[in-house]
Order: sequence, then structure tokens, then C-alpha cells
Amino acid sequence: MSRKEESSIDAELTPPFSVLEPENHTAPFVFNSPHSGRSYPSAFLKASRLDPKTLRKSEDAYVEQLFMPVVELGAPLMHAHFPRAYLDVNREPYELDPVLIADTLPHYANSQSVRVIGGLGTVARVVTDQEEIYREPMKLDAALYRIKRLYQPYHDTLGSLLARCQSAFGYTILIDCHSMPSNPISDPHGVRPDFVLGDRFGASCSPDLTHFVLSQLRAMGYVVEKNKPYAGGYITEHYGRPDCGTHALQIEINRALYLDEATFEFTPGYAVLRDHLMSLISALFEMSPEIGQVPRWAAE
Repeated sequence: MSRKEESSIDAELTPPFSVLEPENHTAPFVFNSPHSGRSYPSAFLKASRLDPKTLRKSEDAYVEQLFMPVVELGAPLMHAHFPRAYLDVNREPYELDPVLIADTLPHYANSQSVRVIGGLGTVARVVTDQEEIYREPMKLDAALYRIKRLYQPYHDTLGSLLARCQSAFGYTILIDCHSMPSNPISDPHGVRPDFVLGDRFGASCSPDLTHFVLSQLRAMGYVVEKNKPYAGGYITEHYGRPDCGTHALQIEINRALYLDEATFEFTPGYAVLRDHLMSLISALFEMSPEIGQVPRWAAE
């Protein structure tokens, strides 16, 4: 990658992410939307064999807008501006794909993870329906540049937010916000649930937190699954340390609830879903003081 290309990408991705801060941080929560970025660098679009609309299939489209009201309720919201198809911060820092990278991978790269084998490493080779992104293999330096300029600052900032929250409240709860296609890739005629909650099979947060969110959503009439097919990615796994006072729960939302997946336009369901999410979060904020005592909030 030339200096000119680097400068152009830096300009197009400035800032690379945002942290929306409440006037007063009143609840021990941090919300994060790592996959809703939609600023596509021109050099990336030129290198891709796919049109921009196809690339957007990997987006958790507008998830940060769904959760924006949490800031007024008293919690920060962090969200990426760069797209998941360009760089995925919900992966290990060096899950690098030997099929994509033209050069020999460094010894510290993880090239054998399930995500890499599926083409969805830190720098994705495919969009979510398995269409190849790039016209030709990528130079290692280009991949490492993205990790240095985007991945590392993103996680430094997220880690600082969580540490600050824990210092203020004695514990912290990370809600990692995502959306999923309405139809499973493996079964185009199948139907996914409305929500999938991922807690790494109980390892990333108190099970009572998961149970509480699950019971609240089901009471609203939604179909909710737990850890199937999404148990939580790197962010949930890496930051979720309930024994140390840091709880992390991933929430996946079926895009059909709020979005026309062909046109990326909101449906009337958007306003309903947003109201329901705010009701859920308000209930969470009311219950949050008890999580430090490891309560039994609710049963399924």
C-alpha cells in the first residue's frame, strides 16, 4: 500500500469510531456496536470484486441507531465507522487468512481458527454469504496496517471505557450489540429467532443477567434463543470476566424486525423494536445494582 493510499484511507476513516458519552454515567453499563460501520474507503471498494450493496451484507446495519437512546438513559455507546468487511474487531487481533494474504504469515498469526477457515478472520475474505471480497490476494503489510490503525485503538478505547466503568461502580456490564440475517446461510428457507443471546455458554457473565434479558424479551412476545447459533465472539469472550466483576453479553437481533434487507431501509417495525429495547434497558438499569451481589434475577 502506498503512502498516498494510506493517507486517503486515514482521511476517509477519521474518526474510525465514536464514543457517545452520557451527560452523567448513571449505570454500570457500556454498550458497543462493532459491526455497524458503513464508511467504505474508496481504495477498498476499488480492490473489491463486489459492488457496495453486496459488501453491506456483512453489516449489522444501523444497530448503533437502535441503541442510541442508551446515552440519554445514562450509559456510553461505542460504535465503529469502518465496516466489518474491511476490518473485524470482534476477532483476535491476528486471525489472518493464508488464502487471502499473499505473503508468509508471521509466527503469531492464528491461521487455523474456525472463523479464519470460514473466510471471516480479522480481515475478512468473504462477506457473510460466502462471496469473495477481493480481486486478488492482499499484501501482509496492508492487513497489518488496518490492525495497527483501527483494531488496536478500538480495543484500547473499549478497554478504557470498561475499566473506567468498573472503577466508578465496582463492576461493569458490557452489552455487545449485533444483528443477524433473517435467513440462515446454510438453510435459505429457514427462519432465525428474533434474538440470540450469547454468553459463551455461561462463561462471560452471570447466568442471571442472561436469564433476565431472555425473560424480558420473551415477555414482549419475541422468540429468543441462547448461544445458538451465536455464543458470542472475541469481544464477549475476551472482556467477559464475571469473577473479576466484568460481565459481557452479546445480543443478536434479527434484521427482519426492523430492516428491509434488500434495500437497507427501515420498516415500520424499527420504531417498535427501538421502544422495546429501551424498555429492556430501563429494566436492566433498575436491576443492575444487584448484579454485584450475584443475584438470582429470574429463571427461564
